[in-house]
Amino acid sequence: MGDDVAYSASGDGLPAPVAVLLVEDDEVIRRSVAMALERYGYRVTTAADGLAGLEAFRDGGHDLLLLDVMLPQLDGIGLCRRIRETSTVPILMMSARGDALDVVSGLEAGADDYVVKPVDTSVLVARIRSLMRRATLLPAPASQAPTGPATVPRSAERPGPALLRFGDLAIDPAGLEVSRAQAPVALAPTELRLLLEFAAHPGIVLDRQTLLRNVWDYGWDGDSRVVDLCVQRLRKKIGAERIETVRGFGYKLRP
Repeated sequence: MGDDVAYSASGDGLPAPVAVLLVEDDEVIRRSVAMALERYGYRVTTAADGLAGLEAFRDGGHDLLLLDVMLPQLDGIGLCRRIRETSTVPILMMSARGDALDVVSGLEAGADDYVVKPVDTSVLVARIRSLMRRATLLPAPASQAPTGPATVPRSAERPGPALLRFGDLAIDPAGLEVSRAQAPVALAPTELRLLLEFAAHPGIVLDRQTLLRNVWDYGWDGDSRVVDLCVQRLRKKIGAERIETVRGFGYKLRP
């Protein structure tokens, strides 16, 4: 408790508990997970099926969603897709078996990460903290701005690192905004952090374990599928040709 990652900025600038929406149909799991997260300082709202979860989400006020894959009314994959139509809120999926199809389907639907049930509370909290760090990503100081790609000076009204340009792709590291052919590109927190990681190393091949460590904050060997699926989603938004696969090694952003 009292961990700063369990708090977010409130409207008056004071820290407020991170609000988690937990959608889980198993009452025992739902209650135990909610109680465990509340002990760590999180504010938890629960729903027992996908449609109730969608309604609770639309009521607003949630910083992170924790969705079970197997849900009545509307399954977790469908719920994730519906939410991604309008929101980039961090989403963590829970799979009972860690089944490859469940995992891939959840990540393709727009989830940022997943855990396998039953999940240890410390592991779950670590994943939530990691997602919240990505969602509250702060821009690097100007002295640490990525170098390499062509840059465009920022206006006097918006001091900070220059815009980064890769062809028709423009990245604002300070404003955390991305545009393609001058049209805004909406990215989920993990997609944005992945793009910033590539932009900080243009033309350099980054292997999956490096990306898991730097983007997903994994301090251990994680599932490389989360990298592959996030790259796949990112390519759809910024152009498939912008991120090159170097077989047997990893990925690189074309400068």
